[in-house]
Amino acid sequence: MTPSPAIDIHQHLWPAELIDALRARSRPPRLDGWTLLLEGEPPYEVDPRDHDPVARRALDDGRIVLGPSSPLGIEDLPADEGKPLLTAWHQGAAALAPDFEAWAAVSRQDPDLGDLKHRLTDGFAGLQIPATWLTTPAAVDGLAELLAVADAADKPVFVHPGPVATRPDSTEQLPPWWAAVVEYPGQLTAAWWSWHAVGRSLFPRLRICFAAGAGLAPVHHERYLARGGRPLVVDRRTFVDTSSYGRQGVDSLIRVLGVDPLVNGSDRPYGVAFESDQGEAVSTAFRSTNPLRLLEGTRS
Repeated sequence: MTPSPAIDIHQHLWPAELIDALRARSRPPRLDGWTLLLEGEPPYEVDPRDHDPVARRALDDGRIVLGPSSPLGIEDLPADEGKPLLTAWHQGAAALAPDFEAWAAVSRQDPDLGDLKHRLTDGFAGLQIPATWLTTPAAVDGLAELLAVADAADKPVFVHPGPVATRPDSTEQLPPWWAAVVEYPGQLTAAWWSWHAVGRSLFPRLRICFAAGAGLAPVHHERYLARGGRPLVVDRRTFVDTSSYGRQGVDSLIRVLGVDPLVNGSDRPYGVAFESDQGEAVSTAFRSTNPLRLLEGTRS
């Protein structure tokens, strides 16, 4: 039997249009050559090979969905400042089809919902939003108008870590791994529980996926239950991707959620896809069956 083609719902690649737009800026987020400059962070040397579409395509023979790099903070810029970058992302990502698919994005301030509706009916896989937009249940409620556009288009929402808040009064130099290990899981944990509290009741049919196993937030369900929470009901329209986790993290998620909500997301070029050693059926579920349900879904 020929194996089903793999689907990776979480990769990053900056199209040439976005690279040019970042280089044209005079303040962060910006690129100075291949040096990335962000507020409150040391300069980061970008490897040009990580954003070469030909080289990237050679690494994977399946279906790849690219997402904007939300930690850059593009979506959180003032709308007039972020628009050129978002336009560059959408134009550049669309030009990479059919080799790549992509998540659409919007500005948090005054989002162009008409443009988003067009993107979602014109080839984009769904809507990506930063986890920092879902910090509390009230924040989820405040995004109802935006989420309703994805819901009406029958397209999924992908929740990705967002920018790390700057600490203007701190001179402490944190380790380079701090954001990925502390800040991003914290953002995703808040987003998961905010969605758990009110999101599904607001949008009973919306498909949503949380990057990086939602920061392993589902594993804390016992603590939630011990503090008066409701028993967990596995939701076939709520997914988590496996990016940055291996056997221990993925096994923990399976114990809580089962196999059906887990989807393959590598976070390439910052990570590699999880390779399950639990048999062909589980591998096919992670790499094909579950991501296909996330992206294509069904309204039944």
